[in-house]
Amino acid sequence: MWSAPRAARCRAAGARAARGRLARRPAARSLVRLQRALATGCLGAALLGAAACGPASEATAQRSQPTASATTTATPTQEPTLRELPRGGRAVFPAYRLVGCAGAPGSPALGRLGVGGLETRVREIERTARPYAVGREAQPVMELIATVVQGSPGTDGKYRYRQPDRVIDEYLAEARRHHAILLLGIQPGRSTFLAEVKHYEQWLREPDVGLALDPEWAMSPSQVPMRVFGHTTGPELNRVTAWVAALVAREQLPEKVVVFHQLAGRIVRQESAIRPRPGVALVKSVDGIGSRAMKEDTWRKLTRSLPKGVHAGFKLFFAEDREHGALMTPSQVLALKPTPEYVLYE
Repeated sequence: MWSAPRAARCRAAGARAARGRLARRPAARSLVRLQRALATGCLGAALLGAAACGPASEATAQRSQPTASATTTATPTQEPTLRELPRGGRAVFPAYRLVGCAGAPGSPALGRLGVGGLETRVREIERTARPYAVGREAQPVMELIATVVQGSPGTDGKYRYRQPDRVIDEYLAEARRHHAILLLGIQPGRSTFLAEVKHYEQWLREPDVGLALDPEWAMSPSQVPMRVFGHTTGPELNRVTAWVAALVAREQLPEKVVVFHQLAGRIVRQESAIRPRPGVALVKSVDGIGSRAMKEDTWRKLTRSLPKGVHAGFKLFFAEDREHGALMTPSQVLALKPTPEYVLYE
């Protein structure tokens, strides 16, 4: 239930945000905590073409003609080099274990990636990833929340805000300096996942950019974010992965990571309908909050019947989890069954 003091705090946080540069971003972590608590009760470099030559002179043309005794040899056509993942190869699993951090610039409420300098955060991700390099290489991930849900409708009534192009470019440039994967997080509000995904096509054409879908914030036409939980369905996720798979094939990209977050069972309905797609590394991130025992219980429930081709991911919360005890260690996370292939910190 939304108590009067909590509602007042949310309104005050919204007013403060409206006065600053982050006017259209979500209010504060307390609102996110309350929302979640309810649920738990590149071509990277272009190929250079040969310069066009003008017509040769007649004399030159005559000299270039083979004589009767000459033999001609066909020049082999050089195949274009296929683009790879940031740390090599074209398949994500089982070569790599993804380890990342989520957030957005200047907004601590959205995650640690928005706290402090960007390079500092990415170096922190690299350090965090090292203990997870057990049996496979650790691949750093930056999960930038690109489409951010809003408590107000905005001019188009979609209850969402899109990061400016310059922000995505900045994060992608930093990811490339560290050979990391950039995931564009989507909290669609009253928009749709597919509409938001298509909006980011220019970046998704790159070999090191993927997606992270957050159905908790996917609203129906009559719902208002932060008042109710959103949800998605297996068929809706299939529409997104079908579009991504077609893009991967058309652009001859390496496998593209697509994550969908799940806080509770009802957040993703008809999950058994999810189908694997060529060129798509689909990950279900289990976002349970609480003590180690609580998180392990949520993990067992939500990974019991993973659809074919869906990889398991696990999320840890720096603040919310520590309210219930110590943050789980990498060895404890790796002891989960199935072993997480994506570990995300927020």
